[in-house]
Amino acid sequence: MTGKDVTVIGAAIVDCMMTGLDLKDPVTPTGFRALSTGLYPGGEALNQAIILKRLGMEPHIVCGLGADGASEILLKALTENGVDVSFARRTEEMQTPVTVISLDEKGERYSITNNAHSYNFRPDKDLSWKDACGALSLASLFRTPFNDPEVIKTVVRTAKEGGCTVYADTKLPNFNKLSLDDLSGTLPMIDYIFPNEREAQYYAGVTFSCEGDVEKAADVFLSKGIRNVIIKLGAEGCFFKNEGMKKRLPACKVKAVDATGAGDNFAAGFIAAKAEGASDGEALCFASACGALCATKTGAVSAIQNREQVCDLAAGYYPG
Repeated sequence: MTGKDVTVIGAAIVDCMMTGLDLKDPVTPTGFRALSTGLYPGGEALNQAIILKRLGMEPHIVCGLGADGASEILLKALTENGVDVSFARRTEEMQTPVTVISLDEKGERYSITNNAHSYNFRPDKDLSWKDACGALSLASLFRTPFNDPEVIKTVVRTAKEGGCTVYADTKLPNFNKLSLDDLSGTLPMIDYIFPNEREAQYYAGVTFSCEGDVEKAADVFLSKGIRNVIIKLGAEGCFFKNEGMKKRLPACKVKAVDATGAGDNFAAGFIAAKAEGASDGEALCFASACGALCATKTGAVSAIQNREQVCDLAAGYYPG
């Protein structure tokens, strides 16, 4: 284990992506056309792990997969990108999740999922990943497998006992719904949390109607014991707050093609920057550039290829 080892736990999914779906002009009574379609490896954990590798880290993914064709697509993408898959678990009982995504002309996405997304593999039952854990990323807090308070507590406590920094990217609930209070014994062990605007409003119970409301939401997370809160605001940038510092950072301006995975790229960028010794402010700039770059191409891991690419964009927007 080195300072660059990052264990990422969460979902690996195949995304079936469509752009320009035309429901108004069917080709046949039951057939429709789209401008483009494609199969893309995705899921929060897979996205983070691949981008972490391209940024110079040594990622290890922990995920649950079925013994099916979709899992072959994911494992091929992970291994080709140099991600360690020795902790990925394949079972006959599981079906690998597949998401159908339609992208509109603004790069916003609408998705269709099924019950395969609710299958809960148990990273708390096989803790072999802890020996490769320099830092831990909960890629999808509040989604499987992290929609069970006991699973979350065991995983986070194991990482903290091993001296790991714990990062948590959040998601809105889909099957089991938890609140911040449900995790009262675990949240103080989380070092950094990355909710986006919708997630921050949902979990903090604060509606963003004026500029100060973002800080109010951050304060709710801090009051629960989390040490550092980063609220991702999309094209409006991000907001950071901890006990001694707060910072509003504008976004890098790019032509957005597809926002899928931008938050995962942001989280990976922040984790990678911190592993290299960056301050929180420096890590925010690097992460912001990662999120912006992701949105310039279709697919969550299509844009970022190396660290230098991110540094060049960040230097143009955040000199010094």
